[in-house]
Amino acid sequence: MFTTVLIANRGEIALRVARTCRELGLRVVAVYSTEDRDAAVVDLADEAVCIGPGPARSSYLNMSAILEAARRTGADAVHPGYGFLSEVPDFAEACEAYGITFVGPPAAVIERLGDKAAARATMAAANLPMLPGSDGPVQCPDLAVQVAAGIGYPVIVKAVAGGGGRGMQVVHEPGDLVRQFREVKSAAQSLFGDDRLYLERYLPTARHVEVQILCDQYGDGVYLGLRDCSAQRRRQKIIEETPAPGLPAELARQMGEAALRGALATGYVGAGTFEFLVDHDGGFHFMEVNCRIQVEHPVTELTHGVDLVREQLLIAAGERLTLRQEDLVPRGAAMECRINAEDPARDFVPAPGRLVELTLPGGPFVRVDTDAYQGGRVSPAYDPLLAKLVVWAPDRPQALLRMRRALGEFHAAGPGLATNRDFLLAVLDHPQFIDGTHDTSLVAGINPTGARGLTEEASIG
Repeated sequence: MFTTVLIANRGEIALRVARTCRELGLRVVAVYSTEDRDAAVVDLADEAVCIGPGPARSSYLNMSAILEAARRTGADAVHPGYGFLSEVPDFAEACEAYGITFVGPPAAVIERLGDKAAARATMAAANLPMLPGSDGPVQCPDLAVQVAAGIGYPVIVKAVAGGGGRGMQVVHEPGDLVRQFREVKSAAQSLFGDDRLYLERYLPTARHVEVQILCDQYGDGVYLGLRDCSAQRRRQKIIEETPAPGLPAELARQMGEAALRGALATGYVGAGTFEFLVDHDGGFHFMEVNCRIQVEHPVTELTHGVDLVREQLLIAAGERLTLRQEDLVPRGAAMECRINAEDPARDFVPAPGRLVELTLPGGPFVRVDTDAYQGGRVSPAYDPLLAKLVVWAPDRPQALLRMRRALGEFHAAGPGLATNRDFLLAVLDHPQFIDGTHDTSLVAGINPTGARGLTEEASIG
């Protein structure tokens, strides 16, 4: 077992990983940018190292600075969290070259699955169901026109290296394809340094359902239920829940087994998520694999009683998976809302600022993952995620009631600060969400200016 874990991340996930490391008796090293010098994880860690100025490219994406911090502090493992370097194969490879355990899949697996076109081919070979799409990357607009004609419109143009809802564009009409193909190609080069694209059939009203998997280094693996992530704004998840409402048990079993089959076929190691689209006829289609811990992992933890970060660390340390599929029976229902520092009244523009007032909800079966504290600051330099509010209840109707109550207790205020709390309440109040019949088109139909309150700046004058 390694002894010291450097957490190559920031915000709530850095704090969350640090706490599990402490429970395992591991020494914790935090890294931070000058923008995050007052972060909560800096105080919690056994040692903290400044790795550069605020911009992520100069700090949290600076592999050399992070590896040097690991060398200086004697860290023999690195946990990358999510985002930043968590799915960068060069970073995983560099850790290995330095003799540092990377808490995640091998670099070769990350590279294969991070290439969306290669991932499609790999999963097709493992007999996972696929949407019609291109065989590998499409190099030019003329070829894209031919491929799209064979797939049928609408199509979605995706960056091979894309993720997180970025680097993709839906094309509804043939006459728009060439222009939008070029736009996505340019954006992909700018965002990911890789302008390769592929095409896939677009399902405008599908559900987005994902499967959590864990695999060890010895070829054993399990899946831990399904999460529904259909409540999205511009393809960014805002509400996640488990189990997926209204999904037949047999379909859920098939999806779980398909995900695990795909993972084992690639030699996957660690925690990961297989994402699928479920159409209204009950068919499911592979989308992509996320080779890391997910933002929404707490809902799985609450229903399965498993600390996923603990499992990640034990697997990375070379221990065999002790979980057995037959024992992983979920209990109750859990739901997560992502509370962001953004203003729905201004098209969800980020609205960071100092937290002059902060009240976090509590009560039975309520969990808040955040590194925010009163007097602290939401930085404009990073993602606007302020807190993840998670609840558990014996069933979905009770979980929904508990989430409404907990969201109502959440209060954040400060100069310039706004949150999406009331917009989240508006989503929870939508009849389709209440019934569990919603799909990925739900949030687009909700008027953000119709949500209650919208911002909380007025409460402090």
